[in-house]
Amino acid sequence: MGYSGARGGLEAILAAEDLVRRKRDHAPAPWSSTEQITARFRLAVDRVMGEAGLYDEPTAADAFRQAEGDTLEASHLLRARRSTLPRLAVSEPVDPGEMTVIRRIVPAFREPDGPQLLGRTSAYTGRLLERPDGPPEPAREDSATAEATDSEMRTEEQRGPRRFMDLLRKMELLAEGRTADDPEPHDITRKPARPPADRSAVLAAMARAESGALVALWYRSILGPDGDVHEITLGELRHGRLPLRVRHPHTGNPVSVGEFRVTEAEAIEDLDGADEDRTRFDIGYGLCFGHNERKAIAMANLDIANRRFGRSGPLEQLLLLTIDGLDSGGFLEHLKLPHYVTFRSMVERKQAMRAAAEAGEDPPARPAEPAGKDCR
Repeated sequence: MGYSGARGGLEAILAAEDLVRRKRDHAPAPWSSTEQITARFRLAVDRVMGEAGLYDEPTAADAFRQAEGDTLEASHLLRARRSTLPRLAVSEPVDPGEMTVIRRIVPAFREPDGPQLLGRTSAYTGRLLERPDGPPEPAREDSATAEATDSEMRTEEQRGPRRFMDLLRKMELLAEGRTADDPEPHDITRKPARPPADRSAVLAAMARAESGALVALWYRSILGPDGDVHEITLGELRHGRLPLRVRHPHTGNPVSVGEFRVTEAEAIEDLDGADEDRTRFDIGYGLCFGHNERKAIAMANLDIANRRFGRSGPLEQLLLLTIDGLDSGGFLEHLKLPHYVTFRSMVERKQAMRAAAEAGEDPPARPAEPAGKDCR
């Protein structure tokens, strides 16, 4: 897109960039190291990784610092960084049932298989602002060590409890959505998805979506302005670690090369349509990088809504084309760039219409313009 016209203003642009660096890197406050950002702003770092589609905590923390806390700009920096990296291998499919659970709640069932693990969350406390006079007392161990120790103390069943969806399947209350064939997932990083799209493409688009945009779209689907009113129950929510496996280049056997954290949600829908099995429930699914429960829950709910109403309304198009923060935010940001030629033509057109009206003539026809283009 040719919006970055630097001619005639290059010195001002360079001076503005230099001012940003001086104010950011030489601020009166102490320098925030990568480790401090990763530990102190973990949820922001997780959000940046998810919206950029790159799981790398130190790099996401550096992007967050460079963007001065703007998560959308940090995601833009991280995704640009990702585009320069080589693809050394393709990871093997992983079963979410292998997750080492850090946090797990089942709002839909009082006594599910396995424990309810509240984990590290402030979801059940009042939103009261704390303003300490100084830093807190040093902890005996950092949060990562505490989580690892906590996981090691649990039994195998507690670390990997049976899924709530399996209980519904055992009770024959689940509308089975699995099929015999397992198509290759749509890679939206290499080929953009357009309606009608596979479910994998829609889920991938939601996983990389700007979190606020996804939640807003979910809320719209709940309110039903398009007539798609439906009720959702959160079945299960998990946050934990999954293994990352690749094929060994010499032996061809899968080997574990690390772990990554994800948030997973399963939503329950009460089927009540005329052509639906009203004796069963449908399940929506959401999974995203890091600890981002709002996104995972919105994903699971919108997964159901899209499968039920996406083909008959605008929902699928909105999910695929409007919730990417880099697309929408980038288009908004470009409005700050020079558009004086376009606006001048608009002014001249208004003046011509006024002159034609005063002379009793028909107004001139509006010339066709390329969508989204600006002439300098």
